[in-house]
Amino acid sequence: MARQKENNYFEMFVEGVNFSCEAASMLHANLANYRPDELPKHLDAMHQIEHNADIAKHSLMGRLLKEFITPIDREDIIDLANAIDNVTDAIEDVLVRMYMFNVAKLRQDAEPFGKIIMDCCNELKVLMQEFENFRKSKTIKDKIIAINRLEEDGDKLYIQAVHDLHNTSQDNGERMVWTALFELLEKCCDQCEDVADVVERVILKNS
Repeated sequence: MARQKENNYFEMFVEGVNFSCEAASMLHANLANYRPDELPKHLDAMHQIEHNADIAKHSLMGRLLKEFITPIDREDIIDLANAIDNVTDAIEDVLVRMYMFNVAKLRQDAEPFGKIIMDCCNELKVLMQEFENFRKSKTIKDKIIAINRLEEDGDKLYIQAVHDLHNTSQDNGERMVWTALFELLEKCCDQCEDVADVVERVILKNS
């Protein structure tokens, strides 16, 4: 009897990041051309992306439960699947809070954050495409560094955005809302870096 083909977890990681990229693209589009009246529609679409990402992660976990031999430690597979899922969750949370806070107008620092988050996710996608060949890849370390640099850009933007907010706005409500939103946007960058950190740890363990 032919041996059952093992699950390709690396392809499943790429699938998970594809959902993150889709969510990041939708977030960036909303921040670049914000229409409060269309936010409920976009929020429904974003939730569907997040739901599909959850289904894909649960499928991976179900297969892992039945797998005897895995290409990397099963704990690392779990950590990476959760880290990728956290990226999509964090991106969705930005739109959810914008709807909850009934944001009528964006501050000028919001759209650049959307671009950084989208760039982070695109770099993550290339990183995960290289991950299966991590022992021979000549570019995977460069992608990890690129994601770290984008996260640092997000930190700098966060610091400046909150400084400008408290320097220019006299509205305590606006300060509260946008401090929270900038924290959520910065968290999206952190979550992307968390994925890169797990990948780097796996590479070090298996080198």
